[in-house]
Amino acid sequence: MDILYTPHATPPAGHYSQAVRANGFIFVSGQLGFLPPVRPGERPPLAQGAAAQTEAALRSLAAILEAAGASLASVVNVTVYIPDVGLWNEVNSVYERSFGEHRPARAMVPTRDLHYGALVEISAIAVAPPA
Repeated sequence: MDILYTPHATPPAGHYSQAVRANGFIFVSGQLGFLPPVRPGERPPLAQGAAAQTEAALRSLAAILEAAGASLASVVNVTVYIPDVGLWNEVNSVYERSFGEHRPARAMVPTRDLHYGALVEISAIAVAPPA
């Protein structure tokens, strides 16, 4: 098992890793829509609006995958959390544009409030490239 970290994505704000590589997969922790640049120990501001937060969360996700030698095309499963089902279409539009023709398995979960008042959180599982 390898713990993954890149300074090009939001640093962990608690007792967890940005991602873990294990058994041929990369498990990426939930990413909120924070604006870059990100510095360890500091919480950057959230992007304004669900679309911008989705773009920012996917940017962090892509940076983490890139640091592991993978990409969004390597993703096999995504979980998207939103605090209001009314955000579904706005979030889905950005998601669809970001993934293009690639269609990993996905769950979009309407939930209660997200941490820091975020409008979207995205976690993913990707296939790790051969070592």
